[in-house]
Amino acid sequence: MVPLSAPVLAQDKAVPQSQLEMQLSFAPLVKQARGAVVNVYAERLVERRTNLFAGDPFLEQFFGQRMPNRTEKQSSLGSGVIVEENGIVVTNNHVIDGADDIKVALADGREFPVKVLLKDDRLDLAVLKFETDEKMPTLPIGNSDQTEVGDLVLAIGNPFGVGQTVTSGIVSALARNQVTEGDFGFFIQTDAAINPGNSGGALVDMKGQLIGINTAIFSKGGGSNGVGFAIPGNLVRVFLDAADRGEQSFERPYIGASFEPVTSDVAEALGLKTVRGALVMNIAEDGPAAKAGLKAGQVVTAVNGIPVEHPDALGYRLTTTGLGKTAQLTVEESGREEVLDLTLAAAPETRPRDIQLVEGRSPFAGTRIANLSPRVAYELRLPTEATGVVITEVVRGSPAARLGFAPKDILVSVNGVNINAVDDVMKLADSDPGFWRVEIERDGQRIRQIFR
Repeated sequence: MVPLSAPVLAQDKAVPQSQLEMQLSFAPLVKQARGAVVNVYAERLVERRTNLFAGDPFLEQFFGQRMPNRTEKQSSLGSGVIVEENGIVVTNNHVIDGADDIKVALADGREFPVKVLLKDDRLDLAVLKFETDEKMPTLPIGNSDQTEVGDLVLAIGNPFGVGQTVTSGIVSALARNQVTEGDFGFFIQTDAAINPGNSGGALVDMKGQLIGINTAIFSKGGGSNGVGFAIPGNLVRVFLDAADRGEQSFERPYIGASFEPVTSDVAEALGLKTVRGALVMNIAEDGPAAKAGLKAGQVVTAVNGIPVEHPDALGYRLTTTGLGKTAQLTVEESGREEVLDLTLAAAPETRPRDIQLVEGRSPFAGTRIANLSPRVAYELRLPTEATGVVITEVVRGSPAARLGFAPKDILVSVNGVNINAVDDVMKLADSDPGFWRVEIERDGQRIRQIFR
């Protein structure tokens, strides 16, 4: 477990008071930190189709694979940070995702092959390990909750592959969400120049501590426009702890509730003083939120005394609290506040998933289906309160594939019969009604279709 750093009081921070202080240099801090920042090289083999008919099972049957596909090697470049002396490196998942060969290059030019200990595309984090007999320079992980807007920071990485580069700036915002396409939404924003190749590099505070992993830029042209984003150090610490424990996947707490942002209209209707928080929408029966006493219509305004800006911030605070712990939720309703204790646990598999392949002549022939539970929903990135039966796979060229069924489609009803379990689908698939009236849920939308 990486310990939190000692707190820094607001009165301990100061702006330059003289011309001499303005001439102070970041060089000693850079010398202290740069040895722990590495370049990450990832190579993957990609198959290029040279057969015009490849991918079409009908045409392949008649024309075959007469022209073999061509394999090409693609390379990507990013950065990483050594966080443990035995060669443990933290970087972004997108830097190494799908790679067949990954290497890190140290600041002194030495290269080492690495293995991936843990990765997660939802958080865009990965932990790597290279073998070494010597103690590597490291960056200690700071307490990112102590970071304030206006703090000076350095960004260290390898932009555009030109070599290790250091840029400076300030923290320009906190708790930013809706930055990437992933489902993680709690970033430190900085105006320190971050460019392609900086991904996975270090965001360092003035104490020489890692307060973030640089991960994204906000730019239409691909260059730095003074708006960069970093994954907070406290989340990096929790992720690293999971890798150190040898876990094969990273688990986030199952809440058993859905939330929406508090808008100005919602705040006015509920009599809230500020437009922030997470509005409780739905509560899963017997879930952690229900057991804690959370109710629809309440607004979660803080976790463990730390204000919550939006639902993504709530998820971040619970994740960094950690599984097995108890989080104190401050909730507001009708102008009254109360504190609820929420036990944090992984999403449970409340009923057997019972995965089966549907065969026969029904529209679902060629699908693999499973009973939904919070665990299955979490794995498929569906709302954890989703219920019923979900399609986990569609066999290529099957009737279901031709009719447009897709993985993660939730079967709602067939010919007016509600679908609650895999057995319901299997029984209906054996019938021959002449036509099929099917209702599914896809990306939160209900779709109704009739098949003959």
